[in-house]
Parts: sequence; structure tokens; C-alpha cells
Amino acid sequence: MLDVVRSAARQSAARAGFDVEILSLATANPPFPLDQAEAATRAKELFPQLKRLWPLYDNTGIERRYNCEPIDWYLKPHTWEERTASFRKHALDLLEEVTLKATEAANVGLGAIDMIVTNTVTGLAVPSLDAMLLNRLKLAPTIERLPMFGLGCGAGVAGLSRAARLAQASEGAHVLFLTVDLCSLCLRVGDPSPAMFVSTALFGDGAAGILLHNIKNRVGAGPRIVATGEYCWRGTEHIMGWDIKDDGFGIVLSSDLPALMERELEPALRDFLKRHGYRVADFNGFLFHPGGPKLLETVAQTLGLTRRQLQHSWDVLRAYGNMSSASVVFVLEQAMQAGARGPHLLAAFGPGFSAYFAVVDL
Repeated sequence: MLDVVRSAARQSAARAGFDVEILSLATANPPFPLDQAEAATRAKELFPQLKRLWPLYDNTGIERRYNCEPIDWYLKPHTWEERTASFRKHALDLLEEVTLKATEAANVGLGAIDMIVTNTVTGLAVPSLDAMLLNRLKLAPTIERLPMFGLGCGAGVAGLSRAARLAQASEGAHVLFLTVDLCSLCLRVGDPSPAMFVSTALFGDGAAGILLHNIKNRVGAGPRIVATGEYCWRGTEHIMGWDIKDDGFGIVLSSDLPALMERELEPALRDFLKRHGYRVADFNGFLFHPGGPKLLETVAQTLGLTRRQLQHSWDVLRAYGNMSSASVVFVLEQAMQAGARGPHLLAAFGPGFSAYFAVVDL
């Protein structure tokens, strides 16, 4: 039965013109683990006026996260210059790590990468991070580069989709998708808002890389990108994003999000699946961005899924927190390591407000 489902998925990919294989996948975290109990203690010291929200830390489902700086660094005010210096250093270190892991796992030389798509939403760099990476690693000077910014948590799927489109358009090409978000650097101790408190309870740091290859007319290839799509709802700019403050990014996180998801997710997903010849029942697994427990519970309720069907997402949330764009790649990695097979639905959400979908045939 699995072979039949897998064959159907690949036939669908062929009809859509997709011939893109996942050669390898790599993830990385910075060196400073932060247990949720310690994070809660520190947050209560920083936000004594939000005592009514303190129980949130006990209900996130998170046990540990990783930060790019020692905990004491975050307890002091920091300027844009200080945050940017930390971001560039640690983001580049993590991108170098996942690039080397991904290319070594696929036995592909650095100079054989034809295109690179690099994403972040938690810091700024000009020249862009991919250009800085080229000066660290022996990537080809002719490599085509596409830096991305502004898609937030959704960029894990959106960036993979953009990279897959580039690979699809270039027969034989190797395309590397890299994403890094250092959410911890966006903590501003002078911001007493509930949104800032909520973000301190959820977010961590991480990076991921996926190496793709155009495999036109190749039979019996490994995991494949089968379909991609997205949906942006008008009039929802207030749901999620950044405000630009004097000392960094100010979190925008609206309480309207769960209601929007309950009302709008299923129709948008149904439209995507219909366009590509799928039904929810066709999937062997569901790999959703673990934005937080409320988001995963809303997804399950809205789509009629069980907690077990979203277990990889729950596991990543517990072990790493919400790493923004990198999170869904961690979920995909966990599914692959667990031996998952057949069609799986990837989904993530970000500012706009937007949903991003991809079908991966493992």
C-alpha cells in the first residue's frame, strides 16, 4: 500500500513538473542551553507587573531551548549595534556549521553548489549572510544567491519552496537552502508588554540547511519535494511581525491569531490540496511549525488531527522551543530520522498573515 501511495505522490510531482530531490538535511543550535524552569525564574524577575501571565511558562510544553549568548547577556539593555554584532557572528557560525554538515552528508563539494537561498528575520546584514558565508567557505564565486527577509516563522517552508523552484528550473543544479533565526536577541528588557513576555516563554535559536538537487527523469530517487503553495490573508498585518524600536525589533503578536486559524486555515489548505490532487486523508504524516501549544492545538482541532499525528512537532517544541523559521526543518529532520515514508504535509505560518504549504514524499 505504501508503494502505491508513494507512486501516486511521484506521479503528481511529475504532472506538476517537480523533479527535486532532498539530498541531505542538517540542523544546529548555539552553545547555551536554557531550561524552561530557569527561563521562568528570570522572566518573573524582569516582568513582575505581569504576574497574571507567569503560569504561561508552565503550559508551553517546552523543556529546553538554546541561546546564542549566555543568560546574563540578555538581562541588560542592548543597542541595535550590539544586537547586530552578536547576530552576525552567531548566525554566520551556525550557517557555516549546517552548510558543512549538509554537503558532507550528501558527498557534494562546496564548489558544486549552484544556488543558495538564505533566510532570516531576526537580524540584519549588508552584505547579506550568504555573501559573508562565501568568504568563509570555498563556495564558487559564480554561485547565484537569493537572500530572504520578512517571512518570519513561515520561511522554513517558504524558503524551501523557493529553493525547490530554483532547482526545478535548472536541470542538474544543486541548490542549498539555509535558514537561521536567533530569536533570543530580540528580547528587550525595557519592553513591559505582554507580547514581549509571551515571546520570552516560547522562542529559542537555531539554524537548518537542506541541499536540493534537480533529478529530471531520474527513477527511484530519495525524498522529493512534490508540491508547494501559500496563502496570504488580506487585512491581517496586525497579527504578527516586528515594530522597529530604538533598541531593536519590537514583537507584534496579536491574540486574534487563534481565531483566524480556526476560521481560515482549513479552507486555505483545502484549496492548496485540491489544486495538487490531494486530500488530508492521503498523508502519512503532518509536519507543522511548532509555534506554540495553542497553535498546534488549534491546527489539530481545525483539521481533525490527533496529537499523535503532530507528535514530531510537539517533540521539537519540547526540546528546542520555537526557533521561528528553522523549527519546521527540525520537524522534518525528526520525521526522516524516525523512518517516516510516503507523502507528508509541511506547513508553517508567518507575518502577512500567511500560510505556507509543501508536500514532501519521503
